[in-house]
Amino acid sequence: MESTLDHPPEYRAALCRVRQLRGFYTHLSVYLAVNAGLLVINLIASPGRLWVVWPLAGWGIGLLIHAAGVFLGGRWLGAEWERRKVEEFLERQRRDGRP
Repeated sequence: MESTLDHPPEYRAALCRVRQLRGFYTHLSVYLAVNAGLLVINLIASPGRLWVVWPLAGWGIGLLIHAAGVFLGGRWLGAEWERRKVEEFLERQRRDGRP
């Protein structure tokens, strides 16, 4: 398998962005599928009581946070934060003599 380090920084940045998007769309797909199943169960098991709104809302908040991280430029925990953290870990490894 070819290493991403063999590619220019622009390619690596694009690959990172594509992986972020794929992760979000996977999350969205699972959210929709699971909550559709929960809705069916709710309507069959207890049609007079819509408890499905609670998992929809709770998970929906998490999904919105994920979307904000992906689509709002990653200002919070974005690429710059990630770069700084990688540098911190590398420096700590060098200092502690670990590979």
